Amino acid sequence: MITLRPAESRGHFDFGWLDTRHTFSFGEYFDPNHEQFRTLRVLNEDLVQPGKGFGTHGHRDMEILTWVLSGALEHRDSLGTHGLIRPGEAQAMSAGTGIRHSEFNASAAEPVHFLQIWILPQRQGLAPRYDQVAFEEGDLRNRFRLIASPDGAEGSVKLCQDVKVYAARLDAGLEACPLLSPNRAGFLQVAKGAVTLNGRTLQAGDGARIEGEASLQVVADSPSEVLFFDLA
Repeated sequence: MITLRPAESRGHFDFGWLDTRHTFSFGEYFDPNHEQFRTLRVLNEDLVQPGKGFGTHGHRDMEILTWVLSGALEHRDSLGTHGLIRPGEAQAMSAGTGIRHSEFNASAAEPVHFLQIWILPQRQGLAPRYDQVAFEEGDLRNRFRLIASPDGAEGSVKLCQDVKVYAARLDAGLEACPLLSPNRAGFLQVAKGAVTLNGRTLQAGDGARIEGEASLQVVADSPSEVLFFDLA
């Protein structure tokens, strides 16, 4: 079964410096029908204006994954980490017993567009941790590349949960077929472009819950970037 989550049905707030859209309940946005999906708790699409960002704030007991679509995001945290996250780079942060961080648009001229993803951890009280991996363009082209996993397989960033996250950049007309094992669920998020998933059309910003499907086929209707979550 494939259940669509249309882009326009998401929670939406425009604060001027931040234009943000929430697939699941977050902050002031609450939807009892879309609080989370399995261990996927937050999937926010954020557009931050030049020189603006999120000041220092804290998190606990959450696995946080950031995937930048355009621009560059500057990160600082209480572990002493400081750097930029660019397109093609996965950043994972285990908040665990507590971590404080800030995220700012590194450009004074261009906005930064990114996905902020929260995964519920396997257990509470983990030690805070930071990880960042850059993937080659060829690794993502016309295939689903593992970017996050429980064991850091294939050079992916590590998440302390039984979840695998894949990213793909598809040329128009080409297809990729993510694998989903029995008794697991999937979630597909279209970050850019438009795709057809098992005959269902999804545009940029659309998501899809996937349960009980024997096989999956993703065909790009235009040049597209998509994320796929394999969830226990």
